[in-house]
Amino acid sequence: MMPTERKAAHKENLTPAQTWWLLATGLAAYGPLVTGVPLWLSLATAAAFLWRAALAWRRRPLPRPWLLLFITLAGAAGVLLHYRTLFGQQAGTALLVLFLALKQLEARTARDGYAIVYLAYFLTLAQFFENQSIPVFLTMAGTVLVATAALASLTDPAGAPRELLRLSGGLLALALPFLLILFVLFPRVSGPLWGLPQDAYSSMTGLSDEMAPGTINNLIQSEAIAFRAQFEDAAPPKTALYWRGPVLARLEGRIWKPGKKRLGPGVPPAAPLEAPRYAYTVTLEPHNKPWLFALEFPVSLPPETIDTHDFQLHAKKPVRERIRYRVVSQPMILQRPEELDILAEALELPEGLNPRTVALGRRLAAEHRQDERIVAAALAFLRNAKLLYTLQPPLMSEHVADQFLFDYKRGFCEHFAASFAVLMRAAGIPARVVTGYQGGERNPIDGTWVIRQSDAHAWTEVWLEGEGWRRVDPTAAAAPLRIEQNLAAAVPAGDPLPLLHRLDSDFMRALRYRWWAVNNAWNQWVLGYNPERQREFLARLGMPSPDWRTMSAWLAGLSGATLLAIAGWLLSQRPRRDPLERAWGRFSRRLARRGLARHPWEGPRDYAARLSARLPEQAAEINAIAQLYSALRYGGADVKLGQELVRRIAAFKP
Repeated sequence: MMPTERKAAHKENLTPAQTWWLLATGLAAYGPLVTGVPLWLSLATAAAFLWRAALAWRRRPLPRPWLLLFITLAGAAGVLLHYRTLFGQQAGTALLVLFLALKQLEARTARDGYAIVYLAYFLTLAQFFENQSIPVFLTMAGTVLVATAALASLTDPAGAPRELLRLSGGLLALALPFLLILFVLFPRVSGPLWGLPQDAYSSMTGLSDEMAPGTINNLIQSEAIAFRAQFEDAAPPKTALYWRGPVLARLEGRIWKPGKKRLGPGVPPAAPLEAPRYAYTVTLEPHNKPWLFALEFPVSLPPETIDTHDFQLHAKKPVRERIRYRVVSQPMILQRPEELDILAEALELPEGLNPRTVALGRRLAAEHRQDERIVAAALAFLRNAKLLYTLQPPLMSEHVADQFLFDYKRGFCEHFAASFAVLMRAAGIPARVVTGYQGGERNPIDGTWVIRQSDAHAWTEVWLEGEGWRRVDPTAAAAPLRIEQNLAAAVPAGDPLPLLHRLDSDFMRALRYRWWAVNNAWNQWVLGYNPERQREFLARLGMPSPDWRTMSAWLAGLSGATLLAIAGWLLSQRPRRDPLERAWGRFSRRLARRGLARHPWEGPRDYAARLSARLPEQAAEINAIAQLYSALRYGGADVKLGQELVRRIAAFKP
């Protein structure tokens, strides 16, 4: 198409088929984003799409420009009032969704159609802002397929829907090799690729650095994955899977907060020779906090991490992207002596709170005197008190330990851990609360342990002279099924369990394991393909320390080779011309050099007549060649006549 013809095509009105393709493209880009914009905006954009569809169905004219301008300004004002800005991830996405819907109501020419398609392409990326899962990727691929088919319809208004979709799929298939090359070799960047700095981390969930009644109970209703763990050898028993997180040593009223912080020695602590060692790799989901999770007790430090005096692992900055790190843990270590101010802090109790629990602790200390016996007596009290582990604990006042142990006797792990820590402090034994995760579920398909937010847990540590800090889980004493099996086995019937604990048939479990395996591979090799993972993968390909020059050379070389391979394949798919067509083509090209080119619409006889008028001295030979070609082309093959045609064309000199 010549430039003038292309400009004219851009000014032509859209056909009904093109209008429907653009509507389909807009809806495909708008649908996945509905839940991420305000309800009023979802309804307004849906109304705009329905309005455009009704106009197209009834073949009515489009709205007046002044009306669309008013609606646009009103919609932009609504976005500004809702988000207090027109910039940023959420406000920008909402504004573009509005523009996508309103652009449908003013699209009259192919140029307007291109704007809709390009806007749909951009909004397809917005689907990744909140979620980068496999279903979202499949939705995105479907949107791109429809948008590319709409783009093809703008250049071929008469194209059948099936042919346009086939063309779109073919173009995307040809782009896949380049996508893979760019994915593998293009330098990776650290940080949130699908988010803006000011709001990329707003929806992250995980443990807090404080614990109050209800904190972990609210978190446990979430089925979101906290992290995955892959053991290099056999994993420890499930009852030993205590994934250590924040340590809370300071009690203010009913809220537990972190105590005094000290950095650890940065070297593995000593351990008995017979103590088992567990090596594993953790894939941690972003949670916008610095702590990392590891089994008790970590004896190796991953790169770019620090340890604290209370055996926590911390990243040097908040975890705002999925990271992988390798840890070696030993459950038995010879702990170093504790500092006096740390032990003093672990004995402090708010004055006037939980008087009955404090009195019980002092009585146990007076009766048993030895720390080991005091701890055993306290656990026996918990077992005999018939405490109930439940996800629906009653509301409690500031005397949480008293009400839990003596009145309601119903609570969650945070009630067990906090009350036991108060009891121990009252008995003169330093105690602190540790939060993290307990257990997890092993996927038999790939051997990966999946730890979810619903596995969040809290337990207690007590300081015993000559031994150090010992883990004591009061929940295990009163509700052992929570530790030995899972959450569903421990809570009473009727408690509102998370969805995955309710759907636990053999079929659903097998289906879930397969989905987890696929999702884990996606997270490891696609979403988790960070700079470290890229260097590791390229080292396997023979590039141990690639710099930007090496990667650029590989990128250019592989892209060029792929382009040549695709071009060769496309050329091989071209229909081959038969000998008659090639001979007639040579005849036409020879005359074209004399300014007598054959027009595309001219048949052999019409062409011969025009040539005879221009070259009367060769008219007889020209007519003979044209008659031979017509006879062979339309009358059937004849070897001798074909040879005669080729001989005459070769001898013809215009």
